[in-house]
Amino acid sequence: MFVIGLVLFSFASLLVGLAPHDWWLIAARALQGVGAAILAASSLSLLTANFAEGRERAKAVAAYSAVAGIGASAGLVVGGVLADLVSWRAGFFLNVPIGIAMIVAARRFIGETERHRGRFDLVGALSATLGMTALVFGIIEKSLGAVALGVVLLAVLVVNEARAEQPIMPLRLFADRRRTGAYLVRMLYLGAMIGFFFYTSQYLRGVLGFSPLQAGLAFLPMSAVNFGVATLVNRFKPVPALIAGVAITLAGMNTFHQLGGALGLAVLTALAGSRIGPALTTGSACSRAPWWSSS
Repeated sequence: MFVIGLVLFSFASLLVGLAPHDWWLIAARALQGVGAAILAASSLSLLTANFAEGRERAKAVAAYSAVAGIGASAGLVVGGVLADLVSWRAGFFLNVPIGIAMIVAARRFIGETERHRGRFDLVGALSATLGMTALVFGIIEKSLGAVALGVVLLAVLVVNEARAEQPIMPLRLFADRRRTGAYLVRMLYLGAMIGFFFYTSQYLRGVLGFSPLQAGLAFLPMSAVNFGVATLVNRFKPVPALIAGVAITLAGMNTFHQLGGALGLAVLTALAGSRIGPALTTGSACSRAPWWSSS
C-alpha cells in the first residue's frame, strides 16, 4: 500500500505539471490527494510494525512528525524558488524523481508485514469524507444547507463507528484522556498551520508585493529554526514541550498582528519554525501508541 500510494502521488504530480486545462489540474490534484491519504496511513502503520512499542516507537513517531513539519516549511521555500526561476509546474515535476527514489528504497529496505483479514468500513469512509466536504463547502460558500448536511453526515459517522465491526475511527480511542487531548491539540494546531501558510503566502504576494522567489525565501527562517528545534525537542518531556510549542505559536501570531509588515513576518516565521517541531513531535508522543498497535 505504501508503494501504491507513492505511485499514485508521483503519477498525479506528473499530471498536474502537464495540466493543459483547469479541470485537468483539479482532477490530478484529487488523485494526488488519494495517493497522499494512502501514504499517510501506511507510513504510520509501517512505523508501528517495524519499531517495538515503547521508547523505540515513540522516537520513530517523533522523528516522523518532525520531518513532516520540516518538509511543510521547506517546501514553501523550494516551491517559491522553482516558481520564480523555472515555472510553477517545476515543483510538481520535482515530486516524480523523489517518488521514484522512494519506491526503490521502499522495495529494498522495508520488509513486507504480516497480512490480516479485514472488513472495509464503507459507511464510515463515505460519511467522513462527504461530511467534511459538505462542512467545508458550506463554510466557504456560506451555505447553511451544506453545513447542516455536513453535521448530519458526521453524526452518522459517529453512530456508525459505535456499531461497525472494524471502524475506521474506533471510538474507544477517545476513552483515554491523554490521547484525546493530544488529538485535539494536533487538530487545532494543524488547522492553524494551514491558515498560517495560506494567508501568509497571500500577504507576501498581494500586500507586500513579493515575487515567488522572495516569498519562498521569506519562509527560510522558519525552515532553519524548525530543523534545529526538531533535533532538540526529544530531550524534553512531552507535555511541557507541547505546551511550550503552543505558547510560542500564540506569541508568534500575536507579534505578527501587532507589528505587521516585513519585521512582523520575520518574527512570525522564526517563531513558527520553533513551534512546529515541539507541537507536532510531542503531540505524537503524548498520544502514545496508535490504535492499530498491540496495546
